[in-house]
Amino acid sequence: MTEPELPPHFFRREFGRLVALLSRRFGAARLALCEDAAQTALLRATQAWRASLPDDPSAWLYRVAHNHVLDDLRRAKRDERYLAEVEDGFAEQEVEDGVLSLLFVCADPAIPPESQLTLALKTLCGFTTSEIALRLFSSEEAVHKRLQRARTSLASRAEVGPLDAERAPGVLRMLYLLFNEGYSSAQPDRVIRRELCEEALRLASTLRDDPAGDLPELDALLALMWFHASRLDARVDDCGGLLLLEAQDRARWDPAGVARGLAHLARSAAGQALSRYHAEAGIAAEHCLAPSFAETDWAEIVRLYDVLERLSPSPLHLLNRAIALAAWKGPEAGLVALQQVDPPSWLSDYYLWDATLGELHRQAGDLSRAASHTERALVSAPTDAERALLERRLGRLGRAR
Repeated sequence: MTEPELPPHFFRREFGRLVALLSRRFGAARLALCEDAAQTALLRATQAWRASLPDDPSAWLYRVAHNHVLDDLRRAKRDERYLAEVEDGFAEQEVEDGVLSLLFVCADPAIPPESQLTLALKTLCGFTTSEIALRLFSSEEAVHKRLQRARTSLASRAEVGPLDAERAPGVLRMLYLLFNEGYSSAQPDRVIRRELCEEALRLASTLRDDPAGDLPELDALLALMWFHASRLDARVDDCGGLLLLEAQDRARWDPAGVARGLAHLARSAAGQALSRYHAEAGIAAEHCLAPSFAETDWAEIVRLYDVLERLSPSPLHLLNRAIALAAWKGPEAGLVALQQVDPPSWLSDYYLWDATLGELHRQAGDLSRAASHTERALVSAPTDAERALLERRLGRLGRAR
């Protein structure tokens, strides 16, 4: 018997939608209970749907999760009046509204920014603790503690309130990180997670249609997402191997996606706001509009990295600036720039630091140092595709394993 088919990544997406709708109806104070209910519904579905799918899988999941919450509240003999009044119907529009509302709940200023991101990635996006730890350069234990603190903080909130423009910066950070995990995944066997890019774009576009989302920063973020999304197909070869920008077939870039990015970039110029998303979108636009890698306006990209570093200081920006500087003025200029960076421990142990040093030393002709740094990068590279790329570099250096 052929098992019924569901859209790719259906369960991951439905987890966040279930939590959002349940939290909207039962209150953010019961977030942990809503997460348990969503997980229970998904587990039951994996057994009940082996032979055939229900007519409306999303509604089926909601009914099971909704009943789980009610059963828990009844066992505890609390909120009897509330139980009599709570709605139990499933409405697609309310799910979408609930997802946005829960994003804003996660951006509660009483919750530290790192915990906001952790909570959103876990609750709405279905990330595992290990995935969050990799993306936030943290330990799984630290991620677990952040989740507990965030849930404790929300326990005093009775409702999922309306969208609050003051919380928008936190929401944009969450959407940015969600897209980044799709564009450059930390999962070992997946260099790209297209469903996460699409979900981030969908959420950001939905927010843009709401009055709370009428922000130049959001248009800049959408521009950045569309520019990157337009290049997804060209980032892997036919065998699933990672292709860096220089090796990509630009004919495979999606011109419609680039056009949408340019439209949002133009809209982002309204007002006086200048954010990191503006600078990053400007960098991505330069890449998308360049006829070739060699014809890229590297001087402008270096300038934009300088702007980005002023707006949002990070040693990662300095690392990327050095790469652009090397493309503009030669590998020695990039190496000199990196010598001026005092990397924190997390960056010096991050594979991209050594991978960059290895490539710049190779371009400068110092093959011994190039191999040493590349071997070090290979040890900590998080994905199979990135390890394969580094193996190929070592092979060209005569150090194949």
